[in-house]
Amino acid sequence: MSLQALRNSTTVWRETDTRHHLHPFTDFQGLAEEGGSRIITRAEGVWLEDSEGQRILDGMSGLWCVNVGYGRERLAKAAYDQMVALPYYNTFFKTATPPSIELSEKLAELTPAGLNRVFYASSGSEANDTLARIVRRYWKLVGQPERRNIISRTNGYHGSTMAAASLGGMQPMHALDDLPLPGFHHVRQPYFFGEGGDLSPEDFGLAAAKAIEDKILELGPETVAAFIGEPIQGAGGVVIPPQSYWPEVQRICREYDVLLIADEVICGFGRTGHWFGSNLFGIEPDLMTLAKGITSGYLPLSAAMVGDRVAEVLRDKGGEFAHGFTYSGHPVACAVALENIAIIEEEKLVERVHDDTGPYLQERLATLADHPLVGEVRGVGFLGAVELVADKPSRAGFKPKGRAGTLCRDHCFEIGVISRAVGDTMVVAPPLILTREEADELVQRLGQALDKTAADLNIA
Repeated sequence: MSLQALRNSTTVWRETDTRHHLHPFTDFQGLAEEGGSRIITRAEGVWLEDSEGQRILDGMSGLWCVNVGYGRERLAKAAYDQMVALPYYNTFFKTATPPSIELSEKLAELTPAGLNRVFYASSGSEANDTLARIVRRYWKLVGQPERRNIISRTNGYHGSTMAAASLGGMQPMHALDDLPLPGFHHVRQPYFFGEGGDLSPEDFGLAAAKAIEDKILELGPETVAAFIGEPIQGAGGVVIPPQSYWPEVQRICREYDVLLIADEVICGFGRTGHWFGSNLFGIEPDLMTLAKGITSGYLPLSAAMVGDRVAEVLRDKGGEFAHGFTYSGHPVACAVALENIAIIEEEKLVERVHDDTGPYLQERLATLADHPLVGEVRGVGFLGAVELVADKPSRAGFKPKGRAGTLCRDHCFEIGVISRAVGDTMVVAPPLILTREEADELVQRLGQALDKTAADLNIA
């Protein structure tokens, strides 16, 4: 197709998209006024291509999910082969399929000890909804039905269904439809740069964990079912807790017999340089949420991992668990997940991120710390955050919040790199196949966007 034909097609696609497509997390009127969507047409490795022929380095792995990169024919073939053999059958009515069985065994092998049962869904939101129902069901079955409260954190993200958004602590999502639902409670996040004040990281980590204990005591330990947290908060701005935080959270949960849920939707499948963020921090969860990297985003799939303590009660005392989805354990999605995990293992992508490319990416990102706009650079593995500030010594942010981040994000698009703005924090989470040379390119382009943003804001 000629360049002119592509441009003509782009115009038609944008007009049609504006007429018919409601995008997630989008100001519909604002998008229309800006001329419509960017149309992505192809991808290979870590590179996207839009309908106007621009190549874009995907510094966000789609939505934190394309761990093995784009264009994997093995995954397409795995999907094709399974579609030919059995494109679909449900897992209701005492039925299973070989891919759902084999993937369940593999996930039990990979995840932390004791997580031996799997309940499948199609998204992290659905998996977290499922876990909310499971923990409340569990406490009923053991004779403590008053344990219904679930605690999570401000700016934690656990999905966008009504229950999952209630689990999360995103205020704009709550304001949309009067959330959270009853029984969902939030405490401070372990965000040292923004909230640590004069405390040391260790003391701040303990203080942030104590907020969970304080909430348990406020609600009454006999009413608290679970605490849920991402090992590293992703959509909240790559909030990496101090080393003192998770051991203390785990101690508190054990002391008050509160179930601990690790939401590994973003951290899982190698992004931190470990199979799971729980491995990085020594977390021993009772339940775990998986999605995104489980198939590298090639097909929708999520999994709620359930520990033996809970699963055995559901099995022995629960009777019918009246919950599920048409696509729970979808055979094609499970087949792709198995092949995706095989690629991660064969190419040693977790080890590569841990030993080589992850440290290199963090080293390169750290070179941005001296930029006049940058208050902090932080990261681990293939997660990184660059905090934009109006004043470096005081850590003072911009007003209105998000203005600088939006400017920088838009400059990134223009330059040909994708970095997400969370308020005024620029975050990156590239595919795990990113090379050192591509890491150089990512950081160089992000630096150019910072320069353009500083010029817009008259910051020298």
